Formats: sequence, structure tokens, C-alpha cells
Amino acid sequence: MKTQRNQQTIVAAALCAALTLGLAGGAYAQQGGVSGGSATDNTSAGNTNGGGLPQVQQQGDVSYVSGGVGQDESRALQAAQSEWPLTLRFTGPTSNFLADVQVRIVDAHDGEVLNTTSRGPFMLVRLHPGRYTVHAKYNDREQTHTVTVPAHGNVKSAFVWSGQ
Repeated sequence: MKTQRNQQTIVAAALCAALTLGLAGGAYAQQGGVSGGSATDNTSAGNTNGGGLPQVQQQGDVSYVSGGVGQDESRALQAAQSEWPLTLRFTGPTSNFLADVQVRIVDAHDGEVLNTTSRGPFMLVRLHPGRYTVHAKYNDREQTHTVTVPAHGNVKSAFVWSGQ
């Protein structure tokens, strides 16, 4: 009987400690000690972009963001297109969205400015004005598009793989 009471006391103490640590951790996160999303913010995956936009990535002097697998993220990327000089979209034969597309962008002098994998069907890229060649590869099939990024405004390029 005494052993059972001791076990109950130990379990109760452990439960109390776990609850206390959980509450303290939540308070710490609210004070800014932990970066991450919550049910009440508009960030995606804990980033600071807001509005469901995925985290902006940087490669050299080129900024880019990719994603759009979920509906909120897809809407956020489509809404942000006008703010980015280049928008890329990747779809399959029945207009299904594609992810894991290898993207390589080279400038007019054949200098590589971006080499990455798109995390979803949309990729927004911040490039300097000029002429670029975009190489997009999905399932070992590559497509190449030439785009001219304007000084003001933006350009869109859609890559469609048929027979996938």
C-alpha cells in the first residue's frame, strides 16, 4: 500500500514538473526567445515574411522564395508575384502542380546566378534587370526558357511537363 502511494506521489510530481516546464516554455516563446509560428500569427513555418509566404532564401545577390504546395502558401505566393521581378511556375500534363524542380538561372554572359530546387510549383526570384536563361529540370527532363527581367515590373515563365 505504501509503495503504491509512493508511486502515485512520484507520478503526480513528474506530471506537475512537466506541466510547469511546458508553461514556462510557452511563456519563454511568447517573449521572443523562440522563433516559430503559432495559431495566431500569419507566418509560414515560423518565418517573418507574414501572410503565409515561405521563407525568403538568398544565394549570392539573388533572393528567391519557392513553394505553394498548400493552399495558403500558394495564395500567398500568387499574391506576392507583382513584387518580384521573375515568377516561375511548374506544372504537369493535367495542370497539376509540381515540386522538386531543379532550377538553374544563368545571365547573358553564361554566369550562373542561381542553382537550387523549387520546393513547390511557384518560385519568385529577385534578379537585376537583364536577359537570363532559366533551366528547369524535372524527372530528368529539362526545359529552357529565355526571359528578360525589366527594370520596372515583372515577367512570368511557365514550365509545363507533358506525359509525366
